[in-house]
Amino acid sequence: MSTAPSTTTAEAPHEPTPAPSPSRWAPLRPLVLRLHFYAGVLVAPFLLVAAATGFLYAGAFQAERLVYAHELTVPVGDRELPISQQVTAARTAHPEGTVSAVRPSPEAGATTRVMLSGVKGTAADHTLAVFVDPYTGKVRGALEQYGSTGALPLRTWIDELHRDLHLGQTGRLYSELAASWLWVIAGGGLVLWFSRRRALRKVRGTSGRRRTLGLHGTVGVWAAVGFIFLSATGLTWSTYAGANIDQLRTSLGQSTPSVSAAAGGEHAGHGGSTATGDAQHGVGLDKILAAARAKGLGNPVEIVPPADANSAYVVRQVQRSWPEKQDAVAVDPATGKVTDELRFADYPLLAKLTRWGIDLHTGVLFGLVNQLALMLHAGSLILLIVWGYRMWWQRGRGSSFGRPIPRGAWAQMPPLLLVPCLAAIAVLGYFVPLLGIPLAAFIAVDVVLGEIAHRRGSRTYAK
Repeated sequence: MSTAPSTTTAEAPHEPTPAPSPSRWAPLRPLVLRLHFYAGVLVAPFLLVAAATGFLYAGAFQAERLVYAHELTVPVGDRELPISQQVTAARTAHPEGTVSAVRPSPEAGATTRVMLSGVKGTAADHTLAVFVDPYTGKVRGALEQYGSTGALPLRTWIDELHRDLHLGQTGRLYSELAASWLWVIAGGGLVLWFSRRRALRKVRGTSGRRRTLGLHGTVGVWAAVGFIFLSATGLTWSTYAGANIDQLRTSLGQSTPSVSAAAGGEHAGHGGSTATGDAQHGVGLDKILAAARAKGLGNPVEIVPPADANSAYVVRQVQRSWPEKQDAVAVDPATGKVTDELRFADYPLLAKLTRWGIDLHTGVLFGLVNQLALMLHAGSLILLIVWGYRMWWQRGRGSSFGRPIPRGAWAQMPPLLLVPCLAAIAVLGYFVPLLGIPLAAFIAVDVVLGEIAHRRGSRTYAK
């Protein structure tokens, strides 16, 4: 009697491995992949310029201290001169223009800045900063200055390169386009990375396009939050999206407040005088500064002279590093009394967040650590762009730039997901026009090309 041969464990047939369950991102992934690919290819050149110039700007703060050390620092003396004498010394050396602001020496060994507006040869939105030794009254030099952070020529040049490529208002479109799309590309990259199976995310032991993809994805995931933050804060002072953000904040009662510069009481219009080219109005700078100090305004501060006979001095703190000092007071030039106060603690929440966001974006909130973090993110973005283009090349098998991502992503999305996405895109496109307009153009061109391919019988769909 014959028996059937026994089957060992090793010889037993394996049960088929069940297919991995579809990810919750599955319906969205083809669309995100296509958008990430084309946005990366088309917007990456603008992002590359923004990253390179942003890297330079982050390092400009430390370079500025070295290049302009003579103007910025002096040997520490025994006693500082009254601020009025320092301004007189600056005006004796530079009688041109009008005193627009004075920044007393903020710390031992630092110079006082007297800012002059309307100086011939100085840009309309810049001032000429005269640097005065607070201990001796000696003028150390004069340099053109720009912005609330007091950027000197080197940092100003790099700042304008980053902001508008020295092309004025037209050039600002490049930086707004980059900021408008950076968060989209970063967010799309996060979706693609976390929708991949864990085994496909590793870098070690891989080669070719898969290794490039692993490097691109790993660095992108670690830097994505920073990119989204830089994109959002960059848009707050852009031309078009920034104006929409300002309108939204105003409608919500969250705009940045300002101290009232109207001179109060019966003395308004009598004790002060119109701008005469110096800052010595009414009771004088020394008493004005003393009144502000009595209200708790410590260094660094900026004194703004009255704009006309009915205006007060404004003394405001200008420290943008943590903790921020942004308190301000208005002082009547006739009496030396404080007529209005504004504390940073009383700012609306969105105004505070905007202030912190901009200062973090520009590298001043946390000083050197902040600047190094910005340089790290800028370097990461440059690497991601290089790896992205390399993947495109490798997708074409090394002979030419790669094949595009197949069409059909919109058609594969269920209506319950597609309709909210379209609505969100429409709203974002309205508030961020340099995102909405290029995206609408991309969709229109994609639809036309798809229809042409359909008529030719060669339409392809995403898989």
